[in-house]
Amino acid sequence: MSTVIDGSAGITTNAGGSVNPSTNIDGINYSCRAWVNFNGTGTVAIRASGNVTNITDNGTGEYTVNFTTAMSDANYSVVYGSGEGTAGSGARIAAQSGNTTTTQRIAIRTLANTLQDAEQVNVAIFR
Repeated sequence: MSTVIDGSAGITTNAGGSVNPSTNIDGINYSCRAWVNFNGTGTVAIRASGNVTNITDNGTGEYTVNFTTAMSDANYSVVYGSGEGTAGSGARIAAQSGNTTTTQRIAIRTLANTLQDAEQVNVAIFR
C-alpha cells in the first residue's frame, strides 16, 4: 500500500514510510541504487547494506564494493566517507578509482596521502 506525499510530484512511500523507489519525478528515478556500511579493518565485515553482495579487501585502505544487481551503466554517482568511530586516529580521504556496472573500487588515504584501513566506511550509489 502506498501513500501519496505530494500528488503533483508523484512521490509515494511504502507502508513503512520510506520513499518508494519505483516512483519517480518527471520520469526519472533518483533513488539510491546500492549502499553499504562496513568495517574496513582486520577482516572486512559489512554492518548493513542494500544491493551489495560483499566487499573485497584489495590491501591496505583499498576495497571493492560488489553489487548484487548490476547498474544499468557506469555513469552513476558515488558518495562515500570514512572514519575511525571512537578511536579518533585522524582525518581520512576516500576516493573512487573506477566505476563499473558490477563494482565500485575505493581507496582510503590519510591527509599525508598514505593508504590506511578505516574502521568506518560508508558508500552510497545514486543513478
